[in-house]
Order: sequence, then C-alpha cells, then structure tokens
Amino acid sequence: MNILILGGGGREHSIAWATKQNPKCDRLIVAPGNAGIAQIAWCAALDIEDGAAVVQFCIENSVDMVIVGPEAPLAAGVADAVRAAGVLCLGPSAAAARLEASKAFTKEVCDAANVPTAAWARFTEAAPAKAHIRSHGAPIVVKADGLAAGKGVVVAETLEQAEMAIDEMFGGAFGAAGAEVVIEEFMAGEEASFFVLCDGEDALPIGTAQDHKRIGEGDTGPNTGGMGAYSPAPVLTAELQHQVMERIVRPTLAEMARRGTPYSGVLYVGLMIENGQARLVEYNVRFGDPECQALMMRLGAQAFDAMHACAEGRLNDARIDWADDHAMTVVMATQGYPGAYQKGSAIGGLETLPETSWQMMFHAGTAEAAGQTVASGGRVLNATARAPGLRDARDAAYALLDQVSWPEGTFRRDIGWRALG
Repeated sequence: MNILILGGGGREHSIAWATKQNPKCDRLIVAPGNAGIAQIAWCAALDIEDGAAVVQFCIENSVDMVIVGPEAPLAAGVADAVRAAGVLCLGPSAAAARLEASKAFTKEVCDAANVPTAAWARFTEAAPAKAHIRSHGAPIVVKADGLAAGKGVVVAETLEQAEMAIDEMFGGAFGAAGAEVVIEEFMAGEEASFFVLCDGEDALPIGTAQDHKRIGEGDTGPNTGGMGAYSPAPVLTAELQHQVMERIVRPTLAEMARRGTPYSGVLYVGLMIENGQARLVEYNVRFGDPECQALMMRLGAQAFDAMHACAEGRLNDARIDWADDHAMTVVMATQGYPGAYQKGSAIGGLETLPETSWQMMFHAGTAEAAGQTVASGGRVLNATARAPGLRDARDAAYALLDQVSWPEGTFRRDIGWRALG
C-alpha cells in the first residue's frame, strides 16, 4: 500500500515509524514531515488543510490510504474529501470532528447521552462569564470553545486567574477559538487518557496513557501541549476501562450516530478518575501528542493493522496483542515554551542515538538548515523508550536526552512520577 500521513510533529513521526514496520507498507509519504521523518519517508510539500489539494496529491501519487494526524485538517473536512474520492482514510468527518473543535458541542452530546462529565456553562461575553465564576468560586476551569493547539484551557486556582483567562480569551489570545468560552466545574482526581478506534459501528480500545500537561516539575506552571507521557496508565484498571466503554464511549458513539454523524477514526478520551469512578474531561478526535509516541512504541507494526481495519470498517474482527511492557516518552522543548521562544538553534548528538524497537528519538519540531538539524517549534524532540518495567523505560528515555547537545532545550526530569511513586 502507498500510505500518506498528514502532519509534521512527534505524533506523526511515531505513526510513520510504526507504519513503516508493517509489511503492508510499500511507499510512505508524510506531509509536511520534519527532519526526523525525512529519514524514513518522503516528506511532501502539501497544504494539509486543503481537502482538494490532498485529494489531487492522492490521485497523482496512487495513495491507497490517508492517516490524518492533527485536528485542524479534520475540522476543515479533509477526511470527508478523501473518502469522497474513494481513498481510505483514518479520521472523522468535519461534522464528527466537532467533538474536539467545539467544547460546547461535546458538552451538548454528553448531556444528551447522559455521559458523566463536569457541570458547564457557555458564554459569548466577558461580563456574564465573570459573574458566573464569582457565583461558583475557584478552583474553576476556563476553556476556549474552539481549537487552540492544546493551550486553550486554564485551570484557575483563584478568581483573579479565572477573570484574567476570560479577558485573554475574549481579547483574542486564541483567535477565533476564544470567541466563545466554556466554564466548567473543577474536577479533582487523577487524569488519564484512553484511546479507542471507532468505525461508526464498532469500537476497539487501543491503549491507555498518562500525559503531563504542565511545563514544570511536580505538575506546576502553565499548561502545554504535553511534556511527556507513559503507557499503560496504572489508574485505568481493566474494570475502569470497561466502565469507560459502557458509560462514556458507547453512549457517545450512539448519540453521534443518532445525529446522523457517525464517528469513524481515533477517539481520545480524556478522563478524571476519583474514588473508582471516571468522568469525561474532553474528547480529542486524533491521537494525543505525546501519548501517541508511547503507544506506537508499544504497538509497533500492528498499529497500522488496527488503523487499516478501522478505515475499512471491519473493527468487529480486529484485535490488539499487548505485550506485558511499558513505554515512556519525554518531551524536550525550546526554552521559553509555552510562551515566546526562539527558533533555529542547532541540535547536536542526534546522529549517534540508537534507533530500535526499544529506543527512539521522535522528532516533533525540527528542520534541516545548512546540513544541521535545528529547532523549528516549541516542542522539539520526544525521547521514547520501551521496557518490561516503567522505571527501566524511564531510565532509557532519559539516557537518550542526556546524549543530546542542545543548550537551548529544556525538559522535565519527573515524567512518570505518579506511577513510580
């Protein structure tokens, strides 16, 4: 098969790495890709949010299947265009992608399906939003309704922080994503991620993980797109996974089908767990980043078999063969992220790193310039390792980072601290 992956981050590098191992993969193309992806695939210049351009590219290059990595092309309807052209696609329709593109839409679906989640309210103006938080008190959660690259959520510990978040969102800090604001009840507990493939009718769980959203060690500082993750998440026991499928995932899929927008693709189920009960924090309509890197390291070549079955609508006979192992990925970011940061600094030591099924340095925000690998984004490298135990996986991931020569880079040293105690 000729396979096209849309995206250029660490998530897409890990998906490409796993797909490349599958014997079904004849030709692998990634658009736009990055410096690391270029070592295993053809990186094509393509506007991945332009459905017509993607379809034309598929025709010209005899693409058999498209895997959509990030959320923006899905919200733009790229999966609709690809499927309409008769090409297999992993990713939901634009209508179904509203589960991520609009926080308020997700809450409406949850209310209709009786899915356990935080109490909420939606606002289009700052004054009533501020009145709402004053009446409810802090801590409280303020979210930009639309897509904000994982940064449009503020967990406000004080009323002052909540009001500041409201002013920033309505003031344009997140562009059109903040034109509407959703304010939610603060949920206490332990957060975890649950991943499911859905083909409109059937659903196949494909792993659990735990992300670290805050920039600082001990989960302090502002939220980021994710500074590291590990899989599996011990808090998501087999009993809890069954609970999540029956009380959250299946009712949501039934409600989406009832609305005439059946869900097909990867469903990321963000959960808050307390006292043996799970509540929905959010849905994403694609693999999480960096959770995907840990999942792909554990799944290897079979990841593509599952994605292929999903795209063909035959999840009812698909299965995952899990090894009794653990994986961890640690994000190395440019200093200053998630605030302002400089691009273009050179990164040394990458060429000597191991590239095996046990250790991989996935590239997130890198480019080639004058024969050097340089930083081109906020989150730049993802040191990922797999081992029989989580502690060994952690040590192997950090061993990769310790070999990188990049003074402008920074990373947390405590990824996995909840599970490792």
